[in-house]
Amino acid sequence: MLSNTSKYAIRAVIYLELYASGNKKSGIKEIAGELGIPTPFLGKILQVLAKKGILDSTKGPHGGFWLKKPALDISLMEIIEIIDGADSFDTCLIRTSRCSDDEPCSLHEKITGYRNGIRGILETETIADLAGEFRKGKEKIRI
Repeated sequence: MLSNTSKYAIRAVIYLELYASGNKKSGIKEIAGELGIPTPFLGKILQVLAKKGILDSTKGPHGGFWLKKPALDISLMEIIEIIDGADSFDTCLIRTSRCSDDEPCSLHEKITGYRNGIRGILETETIADLAGEFRKGKEKIRI
């Protein structure tokens, strides 16, 4: 349901919440290596997030990225909308165009409730929530 780009972005922001701050920056190579994301691809993602005010960065040998906004104020949906666009959850699963209540596809009624439920979760879950799970040791998988 989510693009790989959105998944990479979410993982990178969680990583920055866990391991970076204003005085401790994380470089692209470090993040890419830890998360198994191609460095050039991650660089583009982080630049977009910085341009949209989620991250801040400095250049140079001691440069890197850190969160510009508090993790509690960054919902998963905000990242998804920045990366994939605001209508990423409104596209039809079958058609190339948008489907609606007026012109539904054959799956529209069956998935609308699920789609709205997932959207609700992504709008309320924050980077702080997910980072907290890693800090508690509940999340065992690699970010």
